Amino acid sequence: MKVDLYLISIIIVAFILAIGLFIYFFQHKFFFHPEKLPPDFKFAYDHLKAEEKFAEPEKGATISYLHFQVDDPKGVVIYLKGNTKSIKGWGKFAIDFTRLGYEVVMMDYRGFGKSTGKRTVEAMKRDSQFIYEIVKNEFSEDKIIVYGRSLGSGFAARLASKNNPRLLILTSPIYSLLRTIHRYLPFMPAKPFLRYNIPTFQYLKNVRCPIKIIHGSDDKLVPINTAVDLSEINPKLTRLYVILGAGHIDVHQFEEYHRVMEEIFEERKVFIDTDKTSFGYSHRK
Repeated sequence: MKVDLYLISIIIVAFILAIGLFIYFFQHKFFFHPEKLPPDFKFAYDHLKAEEKFAEPEKGATISYLHFQVDDPKGVVIYLKGNTKSIKGWGKFAIDFTRLGYEVVMMDYRGFGKSTGKRTVEAMKRDSQFIYEIVKNEFSEDKIIVYGRSLGSGFAARLASKNNPRLLILTSPIYSLLRTIHRYLPFMPAKPFLRYNIPTFQYLKNVRCPIKIIHGSDDKLVPINTAVDLSEINPKLTRLYVILGAGHIDVHQFEEYHRVMEEIFEERKVFIDTDKTSFGYSHRK
């Protein structure tokens, strides 16, 4: 019996180690699904004025980004996209901000679109900060809004924690990639094998600007409880908006999402005199 238990233990450890090594060497295949664009590709969008630009955050790396422009802008949105495709397709979402009078700067991560360079999580952090500095040369920080969608929510939260933008908006945000792995492999001690952890929850602790979280109630990829958990990290600065019926990739297909965006950007502030409300009432008294 002792031999059998020993053998079983060896098999379990070997099995977990094999999965761990698989996660370590192939996680970039799970987390990133890039679309590469030829150097001569021309970006074109209906009803949008876009200028293609390039930045070199360090030797051997070039970051491609689009600057969507409007007349007499109220401010600018730095848009950190999800983990698929390139800004060729994501660029069309800039209209959700340009229609409200805001310019948009949207970058492609390394290995996406025309961006080049070795992709590591630290390099991606540096790249987003580099783009932030470029934007800050043109707009004061009280005019900068950081927006992150899905995977981009982690980089957006980090930017907001390291800088002083006017506002942080997270749509369908992840809690961390570690938590994502644990959801599918709850038995797996994945942390030692994780090369691309992006702890959105940690960054939110240090954000000093208002935080708006938008999440679909029917999101199967990143469940709604993720947004609830994130909203409780920095509750005094955070407001959660739930888009009923929306999933992970179709939240923009719901009118309520666009109503929420207008409310957020208009920053309608209502003073509540709690002395004239039921605030503080108890059913027991």
